[in-house]
Amino acid sequence: MLRLENVSWSTPNGIKILDGLSLEIPDNRLTVITGPNGGGKTTLAKIIAGIEMPASGKIYLDDRDITDLDVTQRANLGVSFAFQQPVRFKGITVRRLLELAYGKKMPESMVCDVLSRVGLCARDYSEREVNATLSGGEIKRIEIASVLSRHSKLSIFDEPEAGIDLWSFTNLIKAFEQIRENLKGTLIIISHQERILRIADTIVVISNGKVSQMGAPEELEDSLFGGRNAVAPCRKQEALLNG
Repeated sequence: MLRLENVSWSTPNGIKILDGLSLEIPDNRLTVITGPNGGGKTTLAKIIAGIEMPASGKIYLDDRDITDLDVTQRANLGVSFAFQQPVRFKGITVRRLLELAYGKKMPESMVCDVLSRVGLCARDYSEREVNATLSGGEIKRIEIASVLSRHSKLSIFDEPEAGIDLWSFTNLIKAFEQIRENLKGTLIIISHQERILRIADTIVVISNGKVSQMGAPEELEDSLFGGRNAVAPCRKQEALLNG
């Protein structure tokens, strides 16, 4: 279990982004964190991963205090983070990237399995370079595959839908749905998109640096998916994606 206790963080010029936030995220569940822009979602994700350090408060992973551990130390404990814009690696094949994440050479059957879990065919992609010839959606799914290859205890995805087209977004949803069905470990997604919110086990709404709501999608139906709500500013984006 991931547990945060009274976590606060401010920008260098003193603007408070997280304000005494407390939260528990259970194991083997898909948790989607959402809320208005500037509410602290991405900052929270980076603090969990160790990219940013909290000004105060504590972070526990399986009752171990990881507050003072940096991003590398947390990665060694099984914490993975996927950025909004994945890095492209010229000269590195998809297979090699997966093996770097896995830590050793992967048998062909494992390469096929991990790529199929994100909707890609190993025959078409395993020997391709992770470079500009791949679309944004392909890169996103390959990054998800690399995170899955690590068998992480905790995986965090920051707005994985950012910058991809409708076809890629639809396949991204399918990939997360398949991962959720076979989830071993904790998956956190930062997202505004209603279709991602609806596949969550738990939705956490962050507003003004605190948890303002938390529950299953059906429990938050009225406040999130109807009328004025915390994710309303992004409903136009959802409409565009859906044509």
